[in-house]
Amino acid sequence: MSLTQLIENNEVLLLFMVISVGVLIGSINFRGKSLGVSMVLFVGILFGSLNADFKVSEIILILGISIFLYSVGLNSGPIFFQSYKKNGMRDILFALSTIVLISLLAVSLWCIFGFDVASLTGIYAGTSNNTPAFAAVLEYLQSTENTTQEMSNLVVAYTLAYPIGIVGSMAGIIIMQRLLRIDFKEEYKKLRSQFPLDNNLTSVALEITKDSATNTPVRDFLHGRDWNLKFGRVWQEGKLSLVNWDTTFALGDKVMLLGSEEDVKEAIKDLGQKIPKNVFYNQEEFDSRRIFVSNPNLAGRTLASLDLPKKYNALITRIRRGDNDMLAHGDTVLELGDRVRVVAARNELKELSAYFGDSYHQSSQLNLVSFGFGLVLGLLLGTVDIPIWSGLSIHLGFAGGPLVMGLILGALKRTGPILWTLPYSTSVVIQQLGLMFLLAYIGVNNGVLFIQSLSLESVKLVAAATLLSISSSLIIIAIGYKIAKIPFSLLMGMVSNQPAVFEFANERSGSKIPQMGYALILPIALIIQLIIAQLMYMLLV
Repeated sequence: MSLTQLIENNEVLLLFMVISVGVLIGSINFRGKSLGVSMVLFVGILFGSLNADFKVSEIILILGISIFLYSVGLNSGPIFFQSYKKNGMRDILFALSTIVLISLLAVSLWCIFGFDVASLTGIYAGTSNNTPAFAAVLEYLQSTENTTQEMSNLVVAYTLAYPIGIVGSMAGIIIMQRLLRIDFKEEYKKLRSQFPLDNNLTSVALEITKDSATNTPVRDFLHGRDWNLKFGRVWQEGKLSLVNWDTTFALGDKVMLLGSEEDVKEAIKDLGQKIPKNVFYNQEEFDSRRIFVSNPNLAGRTLASLDLPKKYNALITRIRRGDNDMLAHGDTVLELGDRVRVVAARNELKELSAYFGDSYHQSSQLNLVSFGFGLVLGLLLGTVDIPIWSGLSIHLGFAGGPLVMGLILGALKRTGPILWTLPYSTSVVIQQLGLMFLLAYIGVNNGVLFIQSLSLESVKLVAAATLLSISSSLIIIAIGYKIAKIPFSLLMGMVSNQPAVFEFANERSGSKIPQMGYALILPIALIIQLIIAQLMYMLLV
C-alpha cells in the first residue's frame, strides 16, 4: 500500500499529519512574529489540493468548533459580565456599533467590486479572523442544497482574507498609535489600578520612618491612595506577625511590602525607607510557600469567603495564573490550577497544603461531567431557531450555542457542587486542540476547490480584504478612543482578532491590558459576526 492510499484510508493519520506540519511551520518566527496554529489552515489546503480523496469527517468540524468556543466562553464569561456591571452598556454598544459599521463597509466594497455574495461573507469572516462565522455560513450552505461553486467561493475568499486580516489589524494599530501619539508608559500609570494584571510584581522590606504612617490602621491608611499593594509580615515590639486591616504601624516597625514596581516606589515615599530583607529571614515562626489550588471545593470562591485568618495564622499575598502574577485581594476568585503564595506559621504550612490540595496532576484534570453537560446545553441552545422577521430565522448552531452557554456558565463559575470553569492549563489545551481540528477540516476538505477557484477574480478579493481589514482597525480605534473614551491599550486588545495580533498588541503596549480588551470583545464579536455573516448571505443572495 502506497503512502497516498494509507492516508486516504486513515482519516486520523491525515488529520494529525496536517496539524503537526501546520504547527511546525507556524512556529517559525519571521522578525519576531509567527502565524502559530492558523498555519494549520494553509497546510490543510495544501494536503487537500494534492488529492481530492483526502477528506476529514464533518464530526471533526463540529467537535473542534464546539469545544473551542465553549472553552472561550467559560474563560471570557467573568470578564464579559464584570465589564457590563462596571461600564453599563458602553462596551457592548461600542462593540455592536463598530461591528455594524464594518459590516456596512463590507457590503459597500461588495457593491464596488462586484463579486458574489458567498465571496462577500468569506471576506467578512476572513478579515475578522472569525472562523466560527465562516463555519456558520458553510453549515448553512451545506443544509440548503447550494452549489459547489458557492461553497468554493466562500472558502477561497475566507482563506485569502485570513492572513490579510492579521496584517491589517497590526497596521491599523501602528497607524493609530502614531496619529494619536500614544505614550504607553503614561497610559499604564493611569490604568494600573484599574487593570492589575502585572508580571513586574516586586517585594521590598522597609522601616517605618514617617509619622504620617503611624497610629492609623492599615485600612484607613490605604483609603484614598491609588495603590495596588499587599502588606505581608511585620516586625514590631520584638515580635513577628502578619499584617491585617487593623494593624497599626509605629516608628521603627519593619514590614514586607508587595506590589507593582511603580506602586511600591510611591508607597516607600509615604512609609519610610528600604532596608535589607534579611531581617525577615531565618525566622522560626513564619515561612512562605507556593501551593497549587487543586481542591475543587475552593475553586470559584473568593479569598474573603475562605476566612483564612480565622482558620489559620496565614496570609495569601499573590496568585500566579498562567503567566500572570496577581496580588491577592478579598474579592479575588480562585480557579483550579492557581498557585497561591501563602505566608503562614511554619507548623501550619502542611495543613494549608492539604486544604488547597497542592496537586498539579489533580488541578490539571478535566471534569468531564460538568464539561460534557455544559457542552450539551450549548449544542441544544444552538439548535433553537431565532426569528428575525417575515419567516426569516437563524440559529446559533454548533458554534454560537456553546459560546453563549460558556459565557453564562463561566460567569456563574459554579452551581452548587458543580464547578463549570476549567483549569487554566486544561483550557489552553482544549482551545488549541479545538481550533486545530476546525482549521484542519476546513483546509483539507476544501483544498481542491481553493486551487480550482483561483483566478484574476482573486485580485479583487485581495484588494477588498485589504481595504476592509485596515479600515476596520482604524474605525474601531478611532471611535473607541475619541468617542467612547476607551484607553488605547484596551482598544488594541479589542482589534486583536487573532492570537498573533494579540501577542503583537501585548508586546507593543508593554503590559497585559490588551488581554482585558481581547477577553471582553472576543465573545461579542464572535456571536454578532456569526449572526451578521448568515444574514448577509440570506438577504443579499
